[in-house]
Amino acid sequence: MKNTLYAGAATLALTAGTAYAGGHLPFAPGEGNFSWDSFNAFAEAHDLSGQEVTITGPWTGNEKEKVDKVFSYFTEATGATVNYSGSDSFEQDIVISVRAGSAPNLAVFPQPGLAADLASQGHLTPLPAGTGDWVADNFAAGQSWVDLGTYADADGNDQLYGMFYRVDVKSLVWYNPIAFDEMGYDIPESMEELKELTQTIVDDGGTPWCIGLGSGAATGWPATDWVEDLMLRTQSPADYDAWVANDMKFDDPKVIEAIEEFGWFARNDDYVQGGAQAVATTDFRDSPNGLFSIPADCYMHRQASFIPAFFPEGTVVGEDVDFFYFPAYEEKDLGKPVLGAGTLFGITNPSDATNVFLEFMKLPIAHELWMAQGGFLTAHAGVNTATYADESLRAQGEILLNATTFRFDASDLMPGEIGAGAFWTGMVDYVTGASAEDVAKGIQDRWDSIQ
Repeated sequence: MKNTLYAGAATLALTAGTAYAGGHLPFAPGEGNFSWDSFNAFAEAHDLSGQEVTITGPWTGNEKEKVDKVFSYFTEATGATVNYSGSDSFEQDIVISVRAGSAPNLAVFPQPGLAADLASQGHLTPLPAGTGDWVADNFAAGQSWVDLGTYADADGNDQLYGMFYRVDVKSLVWYNPIAFDEMGYDIPESMEELKELTQTIVDDGGTPWCIGLGSGAATGWPATDWVEDLMLRTQSPADYDAWVANDMKFDDPKVIEAIEEFGWFARNDDYVQGGAQAVATTDFRDSPNGLFSIPADCYMHRQASFIPAFFPEGTVVGEDVDFFYFPAYEEKDLGKPVLGAGTLFGITNPSDATNVFLEFMKLPIAHELWMAQGGFLTAHAGVNTATYADESLRAQGEILLNATTFRFDASDLMPGEIGAGAFWTGMVDYVTGASAEDVAKGIQDRWDSIQ
């Protein structure tokens, strides 16, 4: 196996070439080479011929094809088979399988909440000793990722159960670079500068922001992302964590401050396309359209890394539209926090081969292989960022690597009736005129009622 590591590479059906020791890999990893040295050392150290690692997760279709190619390199290195099964109903399927005693070796959780629930019920196995130290040392804002993967076990003791892999970034502001250039606007480096730019655009006769909260039954969720980002920029990470856990109440003055910071942008008729009343009724998928009007109907749109899927057909990121980091307050000195989401591996059926697989997932190449295929970001600080498929992903990856704190989307961590209920509807009430105090109290009253 060690002498024929790359013999199966051509079967991966990837694209055009970059050199590697031992042959020519049919894969174009952005502009840079994969991290082969650590892969070769890993392969020399492990022979798992005849063994199998079973995995289930949320990746289906094109995403399954991409991750299967990554997993093929584990097989090339060790001889072990990886059997990955993707499901659109992963959350329900994994609960059924662990309770039935038929769980795979590993589960890929799209949210920490479900992993924490299964850990508390005794259905997850803690990660191998030393994993937490490795993550803290090798991921950007590493302790954040340790904290996000640490849950209480059945006895109430905290243990590391999750290792993150694929990450999404939400702390982005999309903008029209042509309009910025025409008006001579610079990219703001701080929240103070962003607010100054917002007012400058109004003074110049323009509309700074396009914001839409509409999303059918889920209307309101885009505003929760705003508030979460602003919590990280006005309060400490510890305060954010306390808020998520309901140790800091929703009607605490610190939370109200973050809501009102969102209101500074969204409740000013001059600042928002269509005026403040349009915020609640504009569909989030349509809300960035003003960026592409000539002249631009709005100049900026705060939204996550997925939003280009809803841009007009033919839009080229980096030319027709671009993005910058949603900045922090310089005066508050809270570093560069990043809000996002991500998937994590958890052990649902331990085995020796499973532990070796997790060692493989620590290698830079286990991340670079998907980076080069597109649609993937990682906080792994050891990767070659030149292997990203395009400049847009590379720039988002740099935002992750420069983060001093990473926090998961708060509404996804809260009980469903709050994070996917009262928080959503409360934000709609707020942008249509209710006070931040009344909205926050209503959300907390709802939370108290489900305790």
